[in-house]
Amino acid sequence: MTRILLCDEHPLLRQALRQVLTEAGAEVAAEAASGAEVLRLVGAAGGPPFDVVLMDIEMPYRDGLDLLRRLRSDRPRLPVLMLSAFADKQYAVRSLKLGAAGCLGKGSDGAQFREAIRTVIAGGLHIPPDVGAQLDGALARGGRAPLRERLSAREYEVFRLLASGRSVGEIGAALEMAPHEVAQCRAQLMEATGVRNDVELTLYAVREAMV
Repeated sequence: MTRILLCDEHPLLRQALRQVLTEAGAEVAAEAASGAEVLRLVGAAGGPPFDVVLMDIEMPYRDGLDLLRRLRSDRPRLPVLMLSAFADKQYAVRSLKLGAAGCLGKGSDGAQFREAIRTVIAGGLHIPPDVGAQLDGALARGGRAPLRERLSAREYEVFRLLASGRSVGEIGAALEMAPHEVAQCRAQLMEATGVRNDVELTLYAVREAMV
């Protein structure tokens, strides 16, 4: 039976996913509610071995994309399936470009989970068709990719929070960044987008479908 590390901060959602995974013939060997727990469980000596990590793209305390990058570095042979509501398919595209073994919507049924798990254990990629089309376009553009595809995971989060009207202090608290780090990132984003203030930044984000 496939052993899954299930990573999501919401207990009720983990419960629902655990039931779907059980119906799909997999075993949830352990659960994590934060980035710190993910790293502890994956790196624990003598801990339960995992065949697949199933992880929410938006994990608390450490961004899911940052976690993905760390897992790919520390455990490159461990497949990571990213979970998303797909309200923003850009997250799915970014995760695949960072080395995820695949993506799944949180509303996927047992058959979809079963197919995805089998695919990644066999060494393949599980890419939903709508995300695949967007990924093909992103790869075809290469170095001319839009700004949102060139930002780091942390820069992208700062951008989205600024565009949603959050202050530097609020963003720092949410992302565990010092205020001067947020301010520096804000200045770099302003320069990259050519805007002069937060209002123009929000308009840019809406125009480029980043919020």
